[in-house]
Amino acid sequence: MSLTRSLNRALTVTTGLQVRRAPRPTASKPAPEPAKRRAAPYRCPSGEELKTERLLRRPVFIISSIRSGSTLLRMMLGAHPRLHAPHELHLGRMEVTCTNWFSQRAMGALGLERGDLEHLLWDRVLHRELARSGKDFVVEKTPANVYMHQRLKDCWPDARFVFLLRHPESIARSWHESDPVKRPYDKAVRDVLPYLTAVEEARTADTAGFTVRYEDITTAPEREMRRLCAFLGLDYEPAMLHYGEKSDAELVRGLGDWRDNIRTGTVQPGRPLPGADRIPAPLRAMCAAWDYVS
Repeated sequence: MSLTRSLNRALTVTTGLQVRRAPRPTASKPAPEPAKRRAAPYRCPSGEELKTERLLRRPVFIISSIRSGSTLLRMMLGAHPRLHAPHELHLGRMEVTCTNWFSQRAMGALGLERGDLEHLLWDRVLHRELARSGKDFVVEKTPANVYMHQRLKDCWPDARFVFLLRHPESIARSWHESDPVKRPYDKAVRDVLPYLTAVEEARTADTAGFTVRYEDITTAPEREMRRLCAFLGLDYEPAMLHYGEKSDAELVRGLGDWRDNIRTGTVQPGRPLPGADRIPAPLRAMCAAWDYVS
């Protein structure tokens, strides 16, 4: 019997609580998560409650599509001496379940619904990572966070959000090129469009967030990192432009980009922007919304 199974059996017997990872997306839909996933009941802690409800303070979340350069931005931010930026953590795919009536009643008497328990778990996981790093603030960049932007704000009312944009056609082409057989270009366009739409919805709803473009990061990295550090209330660090070569153990497929460019340890030039004639019809509205039209 595995350790996880043994621990869950012991938890269930003694408390009725069980922690499990949510089911993975099916093979036919590997990338996007449902935009309207059923929300668990939860409370957003008030400013007064926050100091007792949460261990973590002022986390930073990168809100972006897949294949938008978020791993590069994570590496650059993680090179700052005050920012810890671990690999993608996929917090939203972890659920907490009360497996019997006693557990449900016990948690209810504490004022804790399933969503509240999940928030406590997420907070503990991120705080553990931050404490181990010895740094001041954590940065989390899982692309699926775009579908739970509001819930992240409710979990951490003092959270800060960085919206990362990239030319929509470049995103779709990069997603296609990562596995051309599995993802023909037309399918890649369909895959990325929900992400792009969700990024724009979150960005327009969150006027306190900070927007940065992948193309600007690759052409003027120092300028963009200075802007971003100013938003975060941090001093700029030159080390952010040269985050160091990465090994196989540090870049794992499924937890962010793992390809050659990101392994170099420094900012690489981005691909040329596509001409208007190369933009497929489904992406044109988003290109216009993000000012990627000539």
